[in-house]
Amino acid sequence: MLISIIIPTLNEATTLRELATSLSRLRGAFEVIVCDGGSADATVEIARQCGLRVITAPRGRGRQMNAGANLAKGDALLFLHADTRLPENAPALIASALADEKVCGGNFSLIFDGGARESRALTRIYPLLRFGGMCYGDSAIYIRRGVFKTLGGYRDYPIFEDIDLYRRMRRAGKFVRLNACVTTSSRRFEGRFIRTFALWSLMQALYWVGVNPNFLGRLYKPLR
Repeated sequence: MLISIIIPTLNEATTLRELATSLSRLRGAFEVIVCDGGSADATVEIARQCGLRVITAPRGRGRQMNAGANLAKGDALLFLHADTRLPENAPALIASALADEKVCGGNFSLIFDGGARESRALTRIYPLLRFGGMCYGDSAIYIRRGVFKTLGGYRDYPIFEDIDLYRRMRRAGKFVRLNACVTTSSRRFEGRFIRTFALWSLMQALYWVGVNPNFLGRLYKPLR
């Protein structure tokens, strides 16, 4: 099974070389598509220097990932944030999960990097979020390409596009969270954990009661 790894980027020059190195360690059949939303730094140049395929797309994580999915050749799509690192056997794990025809996709377990207390707290909290119907893109969501197309891809939301896709996937088939862990950055929370987590929790609550994601996106800007 060919896995298409789709990576949305915007000013990620500081993460690209490490990302490319981690991708080079993956075992299995995969392709990589970097979907850049108009970076003002050297993201595109560095990605190409590292041998990664780069396309440009209208800014917006959902739009960028949809653009990558439209060009993907894989049987399954894996949406990966530039600061998230996959286990070396990720392609095989996804192929194994999708061997069950009832499975439409899933995600990975998640660890936040670093030894700071923010990282440790987030790593403890994240597994509990699934009980509230939450699944974020940090956890590397994968999905059958056919299912993604049937669902219409990501909606054009500035925030919570990942949770929206997760909710629709659960109606389309079985969602499998893999026991293997991806590692992601806690950079948004470091040094401002209480403020950032409180604002994020508030936005999540507002989303669940029906507040427009476009309005919530304006609240999210200070966290980026």
